[in-house]
Amino acid sequence: MSSREKAQVLDETGLDRALTRIAHEIVEQAGGGQDIALVGIKTRGVTLAERIGAKIAAIEGTKPSVGALDITLYRDDLGLKAEQPVVRSTEISFPIKGRTVVLVDDVLFTGRTIRAAMDALMDLGRPHIIRLAVLVDRPSRAADPPRLHRQESAHEPPRDGGRATPRARRGRPRRHQRGVRR
Repeated sequence: MSSREKAQVLDETGLDRALTRIAHEIVEQAGGGQDIALVGIKTRGVTLAERIGAKIAAIEGTKPSVGALDITLYRDDLGLKAEQPVVRSTEISFPIKGRTVVLVDDVLFTGRTIRAAMDALMDLGRPHIIRLAVLVDRPSRAADPPRLHRQESAHEPPRDGGRATPRARRGRPRRHQRGVRR
């Protein structure tokens, strides 16, 4: 066990408020509560999916389908771990073909879990659309490549339609260097 303490991001009131907001956004984006399926990624996403489903039922009057998805065998780091993975069951008792499926998880970090969940979902059927509901979007500074800004090439006209900047002109080859004669 680590000597670091885990930070509390939300208290119970804040969590309830966030889940209510997420439920309203799901209903708004789907254009109503029909054909919505909530699929929680095991283990913590399942509880959140059930709570969001209850909130949508209170808003719309009909409870959406709620299921649980195990992504263990779909992870890209499966072969890198020394211990054998614990495979749990996927509990989706409804068809997902043609439906709006909302994947629910607690934390989004690098997106590898979500990619694995989408692969697992596609093996079960082809939904109309897959949306994502996460409680915490944690920036992954270690996984992100350095930000590269696009620089205008010396051979392209500037995007704003104006004149080339002195810096861009400086790198432009001269006509005689390009082999063009006039």
